[in-house]
Amino acid sequence: MMASRICPTIGFLKGAQNRTDMPEDEAGEAEPVDEAELVEAEPEDPIVALESRVAELLNDLQYARAETVNARQRGQRDRAEAIRFGAAGLATRIIPAIDGLEKALSNGNGDNEAILEGVRMTLDSLKNALESEGVTRVETIGAAFDPTKMEAIATVPSPDGGEAGTVLEEIESGFMLHDRVLRPAKVVVASE
Repeated sequence: MMASRICPTIGFLKGAQNRTDMPEDEAGEAEPVDEAELVEAEPEDPIVALESRVAELLNDLQYARAETVNARQRGQRDRAEAIRFGAAGLATRIIPAIDGLEKALSNGNGDNEAILEGVRMTLDSLKNALESEGVTRVETIGAAFDPTKMEAIATVPSPDGGEAGTVLEEIESGFMLHDRVLRPAKVVVASE
């Protein structure tokens, strides 16, 4: 069984004693202890300590500068995206009005040509305003079905010589703002 014995050492103050536990072997004699273990770490040279602190602070400063640059770039990117896609809310509210005007034109019986011409002018004005903001119609008829821009409402057998996966009919127009889909086109797709 290992027992430890307390041995007095020279103290810094008169009458004070530092006690260190000394390990004993099985015979009860004190084992030799490495001198490096008993000696406390020597105080660092103040110049070395200050140099290491300066190096640490310079490293922290570099990280802080990098974070500032990253935050500035992220802010500029977010601002540019907000400007580019800021019209998305307005465009999604105007698109149904365009649909209604197109239906009014297609259902007009020609009785009142002046009203139809006013609807046509209003429709053209709205389309031009949206196009100037980057809103475009998704081209569908005859194109290959693209699930990122279109929604298949139905599939019908391919007509004579038609290729499967081709859009045959557009039920509702789709619109995009730059590279984002505002509303997917609802289409009928040819199947095999």
